[in-house]
Amino acid sequence: MRHYNPETMTARPISRCEFDPRELTLRFEFTISARVEAISPVVESILQLIRELGCASGKEFEVEMAVREALANAILHGAKSDPSKQVQCAVACDAARGMLLVVRDRGQGFDPSRLPSPIQGQHLFSEHGRGLYLINQLMDDVRYERGGTEIHMVKR
Repeated sequence: MRHYNPETMTARPISRCEFDPRELTLRFEFTISARVEAISPVVESILQLIRELGCASGKEFEVEMAVREALANAILHGAKSDPSKQVQCAVACDAARGMLLVVRDRGQGFDPSRLPSPIQGQHLFSEHGRGLYLINQLMDDVRYERGGTEIHMVKR
């Protein structure tokens, strides 16, 4: 079985997803219960921020898909769909660097390098397992922190 490292799936150089807090034009945080139904309101709020501020303007589709996938992973895998658990999503804009999105859960985490490639072999026909691959294709920078319980995504 072949494994892939989502951080190296693209030909783009990966830079650190770090922003200077003094340069942020907006910082917003959402905390939701670990229910799939809670995803859409968060995504709609983020899309509204893009429309109002112009941060990552024209990249709404990429941001929407990546945030939906990251939140779904946090809810389903990190919080095990337990509505008594919480998932957090932070959004920040920097005029020079774009939009930073962070999704975190309090699960056990994971090692992204141990995931099989969804675009090779028998995994091509799997009905799941493409979320992180999609996130890495859609976003400009992606980094995993805190043992895989936190994903940092940047869209310019």
